[in-house]
Amino acid sequence: MQTADSLYTIGNYTAAINTYAGLKGEKAKLQIARAYAALGNTEKAVVAYQSIITQDSTQTIAMFELGKLLAAKNKTTNALPLFVRLTAVDQSNPGFFYHLGKIQLALGNFNLGKKALQEAIDKDNTHLKAIYVLAKHLFTHGEPSNAKKIINLGLQTAPKDVALLNLKALVYFENGNYKEAASLFNELIVLGEKKPFIFKKLGFAQNALWETQKAVEAYRQMAKFPDYTGDAYLGLGAVYLKAKQLDSAAYYYKEGIKENTVSFSKEYASLGHIYKLKGNLKKAMDYYTLAWEEDTTNPYFYYQICTLVDAYYKDPKTKLGYYERLLEYYPELVPYIKERAKIRITELKEEIHFAAN
Repeated sequence: MQTADSLYTIGNYTAAINTYAGLKGEKAKLQIARAYAALGNTEKAVVAYQSIITQDSTQTIAMFELGKLLAAKNKTTNALPLFVRLTAVDQSNPGFFYHLGKIQLALGNFNLGKKALQEAIDKDNTHLKAIYVLAKHLFTHGEPSNAKKIINLGLQTAPKDVALLNLKALVYFENGNYKEAASLFNELIVLGEKKPFIFKKLGFAQNALWETQKAVEAYRQMAKFPDYTGDAYLGLGAVYLKAKQLDSAAYYYKEGIKENTVSFSKEYASLGHIYKLKGNLKKAMDYYTLAWEEDTTNPYFYYQICTLVDAYYKDPKTKLGYYERLLEYYPELVPYIKERAKIRITELKEEIHFAAN
């Protein structure tokens, strides 16, 4: 057994299996199953574990390891009865309830999953894995207050746990509590979590708080990550637009669009808004047109084109055509826009009529 164990320890799994095969006893059989799992031969590992359990249904270690292996391979339906059995055999083990809870959530049995995870936490309120999984589920399924309570419980045990701090920051962020969210994102950065998504959320939160320079710095840090430069520039564009620094806003929106290849209807519309504020109606029109071409389902973009055409061109027939197409393209317009368009159509028709006479 010592030789086989040594081979297993140093990762020579095939040689270990061959050596264990010549030995008797449950330990050798269990080690064979483990070695097959370590080799990535899940099928043979499952057979080996099942053989042990068939011969002795009280083998909780084999059951536990088989259940974890099946769950890791997304065979949660097969893993479920094993953990149901384990929690019945040993109701004091929080680990069994933790794995049962995760499997139930994966199968869509949310109430059963939450119940099992809560039992794991009740049995061991320092079980950070159970705390995180339950808190994350509560947060993503519309229970932010309950999620925060569970997170705070975990932070009592591990106040610098970055996974829990990040989740707590997201709870505050999604609820619009940007001050608390920004504080937690900054704490995460101090703890070494200098990741692009954290800088992105921090930049957004600080912009919402009118902390322009801090928001700019957060997005500049985000821009240092090559795959996120475009999004960082778009964030900077939004910051400068809010601060009415229109030239800088236009520059960063354009640079952000250059860096990315996805749809930019909102960003084009922001550029249109910037140039409208600057009084450059032609450029504003061009960018709103680009926004509308990117997303023709948005009537607001086309309405902006109509108002800009109305202000830029002198020919009433040109203006009329745009407003008429607005009603043609979007018969279900929101009432206030539809009413404005109808009034303007009537005015333009009268103008054309009087000009002809």
